Amino acid sequence: MALTQRLEFRQSQSLVMTPQLMQAIKLLQLSNLDLTTFVEEELERNPLLERANDEPPAGEAPAEAGQYGDSDDFGGGHSDEPGGGPGDAFEPGQEEWMSKDLGTRAEIEQTLDTGLDNVFSEEPAEAAARTAQDAAPTTYTEWGGGASGDEDYNLEAFVAAETTLGDHLAEQLAVAFAGPAQRMIGQYLIDLVDDAGYLPPDLGQAAERLGASQQAVDDVLAVLQKFDPPGVCARNLSECLAIQLRELDRYDPAMQALVEHLDLLARRDIAGLRKICGVDDEDIADMIGEIRRLNPKPGMKFGTARLQTMVPDVYVRPGPDGGWHVELNSDTLPRVLVNQTYYSQLSKKVGKDGDKSYFTDALQNATWLVRALDQRARTILKVATEIVRQQDGFFTHGVAHLRPLNLKAVADAIQMHESTVSRVTANKYMATNRGTFELKYFFTASIASADGGEAHSAEAVRHHIKQLIDSEAPAAILSDDTIVERLRASGIDIARRTVAKYREAMRIPSSVQRRRDKQSALGNVISTAMSDRSRNTEPA
Repeated sequence: MALTQRLEFRQSQSLVMTPQLMQAIKLLQLSNLDLTTFVEEELERNPLLERANDEPPAGEAPAEAGQYGDSDDFGGGHSDEPGGGPGDAFEPGQEEWMSKDLGTRAEIEQTLDTGLDNVFSEEPAEAAARTAQDAAPTTYTEWGGGASGDEDYNLEAFVAAETTLGDHLAEQLAVAFAGPAQRMIGQYLIDLVDDAGYLPPDLGQAAERLGASQQAVDDVLAVLQKFDPPGVCARNLSECLAIQLRELDRYDPAMQALVEHLDLLARRDIAGLRKICGVDDEDIADMIGEIRRLNPKPGMKFGTARLQTMVPDVYVRPGPDGGWHVELNSDTLPRVLVNQTYYSQLSKKVGKDGDKSYFTDALQNATWLVRALDQRARTILKVATEIVRQQDGFFTHGVAHLRPLNLKAVADAIQMHESTVSRVTANKYMATNRGTFELKYFFTASIASADGGEAHSAEAVRHHIKQLIDSEAPAAILSDDTIVERLRASGIDIARRTVAKYREAMRIPSSVQRRRDKQSALGNVISTAMSDRSRNTEPA
């Protein structure tokens, strides 16, 4: 078979990920804070982009026109016709007075009956400068506050920064030690303290890294553990509680035995603790009460990283017709415009091909960004509206009426791809009459019904389990098997392992642990009531 060369035409379709398409996809999954940061970077990078609120308010233009333009209410206007300006009406004969000859210096001094130096003691510029210097400041900016009187004035800029735990310990370190070696060791240990106030359990490498002896590190650590707040710089919970008890002068042998066996206290093994500590029931109850009044995380009361307030992207409000009104939060939508006027001016002046290409690309990127932001807002509104329509029972009656929902159901309803819906619902929040929820909260798994009816939402089942556990009596604690039976009686077909998984996800302890906790709490209430009764029955 001979080999030949020939030309063939083939027609095919393929999806090309252009930079603009990639940018639009990226904007969909950004939160409102990340979107604001991205738009700010684009405003700095692209000269053809500008904020929509950069223009002066509508009320400022007429004021300037009235001040500098023709106006019947305010003087100072300029007119080419003699005597036609508004200012001429206040000073008749102004041109005649200006054209009059005042005479020589001697004649002027004789007319004024004083010397010209007394009348005009300084030059006009010097007098104005001195007057401005002697005048008292009239605005906060002139006093040195650095603030402006416009809308950008931010009172939060003057709020004092919170004192962190590290700063608080460093201030005490400067007073506690005078030697530079001890201060270096102390600062190294303070840098290792976490937000809760704890040091790592193993400090064996600290001495090696600092080039100091282990005894020197231990001595500095002993001083740090006496710093405020009590319990700071501990290496475990037992040591933290022991430091606080020593501060209160309550660290006796019985309390020491209790602190060293916190695992028994966690399991509510009161009998074992009573035997180890060698005390009776009343004393062990008092000791446990003292332990509960201590702070297991002493460092948490100091300022840490500032938490950002969750700002909703969508608002859902009851409508007048009994439905729900869905609207976007305009405060989270960056408003940018393309400065076409600036581009047209530049295109006339720029002569180099490279500069023209740069501004053409900038115009194209700016236009695409504005379109992408608009498309993002429309897509979020469309997805949120469909979620509200699908979960109407939740907004009307509560969590118990949350329906099973997946991405495919919403995507098919609004004729979009599942990946688009997934990106839209990421890092977006909805403010409703029942609180603020992430959009992904409304997408829950489906649990079959026991009687073959409509399936139940997994979130609604979790809510049902929590209600059953919260309403159980201390003498009748519900096991996982009992919860399964009650859920099946309510028409929910669920396995025991699923109940255990949901219970652990909600951080609800097992039935054995709940029985110990509630019986212990009940015993404390009974003992308190009996002690109060005995005090009331004592003779006066």
